[in-house]
Amino acid sequence: MSDPLLSPSDIFTKQKLELPGYFRSTKKWDLLVVSLHQLVMAIEFKSIGSSYGNNLNNRTEEALGNANDIWTAYREGRFGTAPRPLLGYLFLLRDETSVLRPVANREPHFEVDPVYKGASYCKRAEVLCRRLVLERLYDTSCLLLSTNEEATRITEPAADLTFRRFVAALRGHVVVFLDSQKS
Repeated sequence: MSDPLLSPSDIFTKQKLELPGYFRSTKKWDLLVVSLHQLVMAIEFKSIGSSYGNNLNNRTEEALGNANDIWTAYREGRFGTAPRPLLGYLFLLRDETSVLRPVANREPHFEVDPVYKGASYCKRAEVLCRRLVLERLYDTSCLLLSTNEEATRITEPAADLTFRRFVAALRGHVVVFLDSQKS
Protein backbone atom coordinates (compact mmCIF):
# COMPACT_ATOMS: atom_id res chain seq x y z
CA MET A 1 0.00 0.00 0.00
CA SER A 2 1.39 3.44 -0.88
CA ASP A 3 1.84 6.17 1.73
CA PRO A 4 -1.22 8.40 2.04
CA LEU A 5 -0.63 12.09 1.39
CA LEU A 6 -2.60 15.22 1.98
CA SER A 7 -3.95 16.66 -1.21
CA PRO A 8 -4.44 20.37 -1.93
CA SER A 9 -8.15 19.52 -2.08
CA ASP A 10 -7.95 18.59 1.64
CA ILE A 11 -7.04 22.18 2.58
CA PHE A 12 -9.82 24.75 2.89
CA THR A 13 -9.14 28.51 3.15
CA LYS A 14 -11.93 30.26 1.23
CA GLN A 15 -15.00 28.05 1.36
CA LYS A 16 -16.38 25.01 3.15
CA LEU A 17 -14.93 26.30 6.43
CA GLU A 18 -17.86 25.39 8.66
CA LEU A 19 -17.56 22.75 11.35
CA PRO A 20 -20.36 21.50 13.54
CA GLY A 21 -20.29 22.58 17.15
CA TYR A 22 -21.88 21.34 20.31
CA PHE A 23 -23.26 24.58 21.73
CA ARG A 24 -24.12 25.97 18.28
CA SER A 25 -24.89 24.34 14.96
CA THR A 26 -21.74 25.44 13.11
CA LYS A 27 -18.74 27.73 13.37
CA LYS A 28 -16.69 29.03 10.44
CA TRP A 29 -12.92 28.55 10.86
CA ASP A 30 -10.16 30.34 8.93
CA LEU A 31 -8.28 27.25 7.74
CA LEU A 32 -9.36 23.63 7.80
CA VAL A 33 -7.67 20.43 6.78
CA VAL A 34 -10.08 17.56 6.23
CA SER A 35 -8.74 14.34 4.76
CA LEU A 36 -10.47 11.00 4.24
CA HIS A 37 -13.57 12.39 6.02
CA GLN A 38 -11.49 13.13 9.12
CA LEU A 39 -10.79 16.54 10.66
CA VAL A 40 -7.01 16.92 10.69
CA MET A 41 -6.80 20.52 11.90
CA ALA A 42 -8.71 23.75 12.40
CA ILE A 43 -6.90 27.08 12.61
CA GLU A 44 -8.06 30.51 13.78
CA PHE A 45 -6.40 33.70 12.50
CA LYS A 46 -7.25 36.68 14.68
CA SER A 47 -6.01 40.26 14.65
CA ILE A 48 -6.48 43.52 16.50
CA GLY A 49 -5.60 46.92 15.06
CA SER A 50 -7.47 49.30 17.38
CA SER A 51 -9.52 49.50 20.63
CA TYR A 52 -7.10 47.04 22.21
CA GLY A 53 -8.68 46.67 25.63
CA ASN A 54 -12.19 45.84 24.47
CA ASN A 55 -11.04 43.83 21.46
CA LEU A 56 -8.55 41.75 23.45
CA ASN A 57 -11.30 40.81 25.91
CA ASN A 58 -13.57 39.86 22.99
CA ARG A 59 -10.82 37.77 21.33
CA THR A 60 -10.17 36.02 24.64
CA GLU A 61 -13.84 35.13 25.06
CA GLU A 62 -14.05 33.93 21.44
CA ALA A 63 -10.97 31.73 21.78
CA LEU A 64 -12.21 30.11 24.98
CA GLY A 65 -15.71 29.56 23.61
CA ASN A 66 -14.55 28.20 20.25
CA ALA A 67 -12.20 25.72 21.89
CA ASN A 68 -14.84 24.52 24.33
CA ASP A 69 -17.37 24.14 21.51
CA ILE A 70 -15.11 22.20 19.15
CA TRP A 71 -13.64 19.88 21.79
CA THR A 72 -17.10 19.02 23.05
CA ALA A 73 -18.25 18.34 19.46
CA TYR A 74 -15.14 16.17 19.01
CA ARG A 75 -15.98 14.23 22.17
CA GLU A 76 -19.46 13.67 20.73
CA GLY A 77 -17.99 12.13 17.55
CA ARG A 78 -18.69 14.92 15.03
CA PHE A 79 -15.33 14.70 13.24
CA GLY A 80 -14.72 11.05 12.53
CA THR A 81 -12.53 8.53 14.27
CA ALA A 82 -9.04 9.79 13.45
CA PRO A 83 -6.72 10.93 16.21
CA ARG A 84 -7.54 14.20 17.96
CA PRO A 85 -7.41 17.08 15.45
CA LEU A 86 -5.01 19.95 15.95
CA LEU A 87 -6.42 23.32 16.97
CA GLY A 88 -4.23 26.30 16.17
CA TYR A 89 -4.49 29.98 17.11
CA LEU A 90 -2.52 32.68 15.29
CA PHE A 91 -2.83 36.16 16.76
CA LEU A 92 -1.64 39.34 15.04
CA LEU A 93 -1.43 42.69 16.81
CA ARG A 94 -0.57 46.04 15.27
CA ASP A 95 2.94 47.01 16.34
CA GLU A 96 2.51 50.49 17.79
CA THR A 97 3.30 52.32 21.01
CA SER A 98 -0.13 51.84 22.59
CA VAL A 99 0.23 48.06 22.30
CA LEU A 100 3.62 48.02 24.01
CA ARG A 101 3.11 50.31 27.01
CA PRO A 102 1.77 49.09 30.38
CA VAL A 103 -1.98 49.15 30.93
CA ALA A 104 -3.65 49.81 34.29
CA ASN A 105 -6.04 47.32 35.85
CA ARG A 106 -9.25 48.07 37.71
CA GLU A 107 -9.39 46.06 40.90
CA PRO A 108 -12.39 47.29 42.92
CA HIS A 109 -12.97 43.98 44.73
CA PHE A 110 -10.09 41.58 44.11
CA GLU A 111 -6.55 41.73 42.77
CA VAL A 112 -5.90 40.56 39.24
CA ASP A 113 -3.46 37.76 38.48
CA PRO A 114 0.03 39.22 39.07
CA VAL A 115 1.04 38.39 35.49
CA TYR A 116 -1.26 41.22 34.33
CA LYS A 117 0.11 43.89 36.68
CA GLY A 118 1.95 46.43 34.55
CA ALA A 119 1.45 44.29 31.44
CA SER A 120 0.98 45.85 28.01
CA TYR A 121 -1.66 44.64 25.58
CA CYS A 122 1.11 42.75 23.82
CA LYS A 123 2.06 41.00 27.07
CA ARG A 124 -1.61 40.21 27.76
CA ALA A 125 -1.94 38.68 24.28
CA GLU A 126 1.21 36.67 24.95
CA VAL A 127 -0.28 35.36 28.20
CA LEU A 128 -3.49 34.45 26.36
CA CYS A 129 -1.68 32.56 23.60
CA ARG A 130 0.57 30.73 26.05
CA ARG A 131 -2.28 29.78 28.39
CA LEU A 132 -4.50 28.55 25.53
CA VAL A 133 -1.80 25.95 24.86
CA LEU A 134 -0.94 25.33 28.52
CA GLU A 135 -4.58 24.52 29.27
CA ARG A 136 -4.79 22.30 26.15
CA LEU A 137 -7.55 24.39 24.62
CA TYR A 138 -5.37 24.86 21.52
CA ASP A 139 -2.44 22.68 20.50
CA THR A 140 -0.29 25.50 19.19
CA SER A 141 -0.38 29.26 19.15
CA CYS A 142 1.55 32.08 17.52
CA LEU A 143 1.78 35.78 18.39
CA LEU A 144 2.98 38.28 15.80
CA LEU A 145 3.29 42.05 15.78
CA SER A 146 3.02 43.88 12.46
CA THR A 147 3.52 47.50 11.50
CA ASN A 148 0.91 49.22 9.39
CA GLU A 149 3.35 50.80 6.98
CA GLU A 150 4.22 50.39 3.32
CA ALA A 151 7.30 48.36 4.29
CA THR A 152 5.59 46.04 6.75
CA ARG A 153 7.76 44.74 9.57
CA ILE A 154 6.70 41.62 11.48
CA THR A 155 8.16 40.76 14.88
CA GLU A 156 7.71 37.87 17.27
CA PRO A 157 7.61 39.05 20.89
CA ALA A 158 7.79 35.58 22.51
CA ALA A 159 10.29 32.82 21.68
CA ASP A 160 7.75 30.08 22.44
CA LEU A 161 5.01 31.62 20.24
CA THR A 162 6.89 32.04 16.95
CA PHE A 163 5.56 31.32 13.50
CA ARG A 164 8.29 28.74 12.97
CA ARG A 165 7.18 26.77 16.05
CA PHE A 166 3.54 27.15 15.00
CA VAL A 167 4.25 25.66 11.56
CA ALA A 168 6.41 22.91 13.08
CA ALA A 169 3.45 21.84 15.23
CA LEU A 170 1.20 21.78 12.15
CA ARG A 171 3.71 19.69 10.20
CA GLY A 172 4.20 17.29 13.08
CA HIS A 173 0.48 16.79 13.44
CA VAL A 174 0.10 16.03 9.73
CA VAL A 175 2.83 13.36 10.05
CA VAL A 176 0.97 11.77 12.98
CA PHE A 177 -2.32 11.89 11.08
CA LEU A 178 -0.85 10.33 7.95
CA ASP A 179 0.87 7.65 10.00
CA SER A 180 -2.45 6.80 11.67
CA GLN A 181 -4.02 6.23 8.24
CA LYS A 182 -1.52 3.52 7.26
CA SER A 183 -2.53 -0.12 7.55
